[in-house]
Amino acid sequence: MESARRARIAVVTGAGSGIGRAVAVELVRAGWSVVLAGRRTGTLEETAALVPEGCCLAVRTDVREPADVEALFTAVRDRFGRLDLLFNNAGTFGPGGVPVEELPYEAWRHVVDTNLNGAFLCAQAAYRQMKEQDPQGGRIINNGSISAHTPRPRSVAYTATKHALTGLTKSLSLDGRPYRIAVGQIDIGNAATDMTAGMRNGVPQANGELAVEPVMDVSDVARTVRHMADLPLEANVQFATVLATTMPYVGRG
Repeated sequence: MESARRARIAVVTGAGSGIGRAVAVELVRAGWSVVLAGRRTGTLEETAALVPEGCCLAVRTDVREPADVEALFTAVRDRFGRLDLLFNNAGTFGPGGVPVEELPYEAWRHVVDTNLNGAFLCAQAAYRQMKEQDPQGGRIINNGSISAHTPRPRSVAYTATKHALTGLTKSLSLDGRPYRIAVGQIDIGNAATDMTAGMRNGVPQANGELAVEPVMDVSDVARTVRHMADLPLEANVQFATVLATTMPYVGRG
């Protein structure tokens, strides 16, 4: 326990799979103690099993629920006494390929509650703890997306929330300056996870075509997050874009 208290402490949301799992494992390898947050206890335990025992604390959390978020950060404070990093990663695409005029409000609300409201609730709780702890400060990294820059067809809810995350990142970064709270954002294009499995089969493009898109290893994303996290609080990566080199985001060949 004493060694855990001396380690840097990170919270990773959406830690039960994909990017969250990869980042959590990478941070542990770099010497961090990591609190794994996610909706399914079983998948959190699977992530914890990938690293040495005692390096992780799993806390079942639905980021859409204020009470769950409060309980998560209370657990962090009770176990470790401080918080050095929040990787705000939990998110959902929602129903893909649905035209705007047919998108149910419940589906829109689910995406907004997860991607935007959940990110705000976790950032707010982390901000409070980082402001009050001694020594003061910490870092928040929000998981944006290529969709924070440009939309995919029929992705209005996901795209709107990812654009909003950019505003959240900028506002938190500005407001955190007096308290040594550094806030940045990583925008990711086609990391190979279960969520992007469909890229290999072809996805709709802006010109109406269906095209296979390249993916990159999720470990490349994890290493980028670790680099951002390892910086001293006097330095900050405000925005980082990491994407498969030949994906069509920067134009077609």
